[in-house]
Amino acid sequence: MDFLTEEWIYQKNPQQLTALLYEGLMECLEEAIAALEQKNYFLANKQLQKGNNILRRLGVGLRYDAGIIAHQLDALYNYMAERLIEANMKKDMKIVQEVLQLTTTIAAAWNEALKSGAPSAHAAQRQKAAAYEQFITYEKS
Repeated sequence: MDFLTEEWIYQKNPQQLTALLYEGLMECLEEAIAALEQKNYFLANKQLQKGNNILRRLGVGLRYDAGIIAHQLDALYNYMAERLIEANMKKDMKIVQEVLQLTTTIAAAWNEALKSGAPSAHAAQRQKAAAYEQFITYEKS
């Protein structure tokens, strides 16, 4: 993701940034798996730590007012982070593959929601506010 510029990132909405984080996490995990296969533990360590950092950022970005899904994602991110720490200590490629599979599943669902135009919580709030304002305007007439 070296091609990303600060300006380009600022043009993305939070949902698109989350998709980019998932993509970055998958890249880290794939590189960690390749490094573990080659017994390059220094690189594997670096990539697994980077993956944990991305998971932390995903957790910080959760909006708990969005409902139970945020709490479930938080628990899942914590589980994935713990598994990556375990994988790093044990140099266990299977654990990294497990986390990669979880990430791939989540990212696919996230990207599908983006494509289908599922309204964000912010967009839903704007719709409610507009409906309320229209109702108030109607009442005054």
